[in-house]
Amino acid sequence: MQWKMICVGWKRLIFLLPAVVIIPHMLSVLEFQKLTNSGDLRSEKRMKFDRLVLGPAAGEGLPDRLHCQGTKALNKTSFGLLPNDPNSGEHVAFVSMFAAYDSAADGLVSGRPSDYVTVGNTSYNKVERSMAILNVFINFIQVTMPKSNIFILTDPTSELRLHRDMVTIQSIQGEYSRDKLMLQRIRFYIAFLEIQLKKMTQKREQVSHFIFTDSDIAVVNDLGHIFTEYPNFDLALTFRNNQNQPLNSGFIAVRGTAEGIRRGMTFLHEVLEVYSLKFMKASRMLGDQLALAWIVKSEPNFNGRRFSRREAFLDKISGASVLFLPCSSYNWTPPEGAGQFHGMPLDVKVVHFKGSRKRLMLEAWNFWSSYSDMSDMLCLILKSGRTKYDF
Repeated sequence: MQWKMICVGWKRLIFLLPAVVIIPHMLSVLEFQKLTNSGDLRSEKRMKFDRLVLGPAAGEGLPDRLHCQGTKALNKTSFGLLPNDPNSGEHVAFVSMFAAYDSAADGLVSGRPSDYVTVGNTSYNKVERSMAILNVFINFIQVTMPKSNIFILTDPTSELRLHRDMVTIQSIQGEYSRDKLMLQRIRFYIAFLEIQLKKMTQKREQVSHFIFTDSDIAVVNDLGHIFTEYPNFDLALTFRNNQNQPLNSGFIAVRGTAEGIRRGMTFLHEVLEVYSLKFMKASRMLGDQLALAWIVKSEPNFNGRRFSRREAFLDKISGASVLFLPCSSYNWTPPEGAGQFHGMPLDVKVVHFKGSRKRLMLEAWNFWSSYSDMSDMLCLILKSGRTKYDF
């Protein structure tokens, strides 16, 4: 009788074992689905996670989307298939503005345990997080486009210590307050281009094209082909199918010829003027994007319906030849923006970790450092991207 009871007990244990393994996973998925349910947005805004939460990967069944099993890519992105030709004479430099926190003035470092966030084996306070993001921004460029120079525009009064190969810290005088940062960024881009144009007139140098980006992006594929595949544009912008904010200012490319730089500067001057006259109330965040959209839509013959198609196109805007590139490939954000809930395209080249997804950027780099597989890392991003994290 006792042996029968033991056997029955073992049978019950074996029967329940799958449930013990599966139920926690199901709870994690249910938790994820609850957060992304459109009827529970208030819960999403309240809750942020201090760990990655994997959910279903959007885009299942679509032939041109990344398919994942866990964090394993079942199909591969085009990473590494479009490298810069070192003999082509084309060179691409990245430019990003970085406003260092004034920790003493803003009271950002109190030393309390709650002020620290741990990612992998490293803990960061609020000041160190921004530096960690900047370093990962550089890391991704140096993996995917190792021949590219990187310029970090910053306040002359800041003590930015960043000793990295092919990285230049360039001080530009201006207003770095948080409430005017987007407005000032356009001014700094113009100032940077003025410096480059002056250098070109003083001595002949290799032509260098410029890509201005936010520092919370990861370049996950080579971008040099833009300048050879589309040889006639002066300025490039990224667009999405969004009626009110169709253009994202986190990625702006300028052809590095004298004429391209001049036309790029003229265009940005117009953005700055429209921004100052019409959108100063949105100076903290969205003013530049609203100004860009206003200028583009003001062209009498511009066809805004092209923003609904995932195809690059050229148009003449304010005297400049402007190349419009789809955000889905050149400025993909998980999962914001129309169409991006449909998954990650296989030709994605830039991932933008804006908003509350900064932690995911650091986690993605840690994953890449461990496994060196870009497609698998993109699966991690795709399956984690709908969740809000702690910074």
